[in-house]
Amino acid sequence: MESKNFHNKKILFFSVKLFNYENIIANKLRSLGASVDYFDERPNNSIFAKGIIRLKRDLYNVKILKHYNGILKDIENKKYDYFFLIKGEVVPQYFIDKIVQLNPGIILLYYTFDSFENNPNGIEILKNFDRKYTFDSKDSQVYNLSFRPLFFSDDYYKLNNESKMEYDLLFIGTAHSDRYVISENTSKWCANNNLKNFTFYYSPSRIVFLFFKLFDSSFKKFKYSKISFFSLQHEQIIDLYKRSKVILDINHPNQKGLTMRVFEALGSGKKLITTNLEIKKYPFYNENNIYVIDRSNINLNYEFFDKPFIDINENLYHRMSISGWLEELFFSENDFDWLNSESNAFSNE
Repeated sequence: MESKNFHNKKILFFSVKLFNYENIIANKLRSLGASVDYFDERPNNSIFAKGIIRLKRDLYNVKILKHYNGILKDIENKKYDYFFLIKGEVVPQYFIDKIVQLNPGIILLYYTFDSFENNPNGIEILKNFDRKYTFDSKDSQVYNLSFRPLFFSDDYYKLNNESKMEYDLLFIGTAHSDRYVISENTSKWCANNNLKNFTFYYSPSRIVFLFFKLFDSSFKKFKYSKISFFSLQHEQIIDLYKRSKVILDINHPNQKGLTMRVFEALGSGKKLITTNLEIKKYPFYNENNIYVIDRSNINLNYEFFDKPFIDINENLYHRMSISGWLEELFFSENDFDWLNSESNAFSNE
């Protein structure tokens, strides 16, 4: 059942662009009854702009100020109940101060799906927010934030079916760290065991890929011919999920938080193979559905591919959805323990 709490709420929403998730979130809030004004947190999403913002933000301050002053001009006569910020990579302090000044009583809500190691500006602005969340359990302790994992969007709702699957194992991901080595090793294992797999590696540009190929040892084994410089469309990913039995998730070695891929796989009713050992702490962990591999010593189990998916109970399943995610961020009192693997999370157990 959809929450009525969002009805007539006016939300000012900022996020970096990330594979259309910003629009999925904004549109879901609207479908729940909220009025949403969304703005891209970055002035520009070119590879150059992203690099300058991350490595030497001061050199980009003129464009940042112009971007945020333009937004202030657009919204100065509007009133909002919430300022919802995801990541906080660029937003300047003066802008937050002005939003509060223009909207007395506004609730400031922060969420990050990245580690603060990669986002120092996020640390600097945390003091402003009434509600603060991170997807990373370690960062939640270090920076005193509430811990809230990611979600799956409505398009992934129980995609599993009884028809014959085309692929036994599916991997889709941005090229980074040791992903290529791990995925290629699993591909070889699949071939040796008469299982069919599909892999898709994405890089935002040829220049970025070649730079890492030259200067990052983890990229040495990436084959140029296997890299796509165009991301898959949302509909293409959904179609691949429908045709796959098991999803492979390879988290960044420096992050403990669960990726979106984990929730999309489980939300789809698909089984999951992951390199993230942290998943064993979560209430939806079940060795029947989830198989954890050691990224430095990969061993797979053929029997795992034959076991049926055990349904997650509806209450937890809803919490894992985008609706449950939004309800918890905006309205809950953090009364749910996301790191309690002892709960009865499965409807058939």
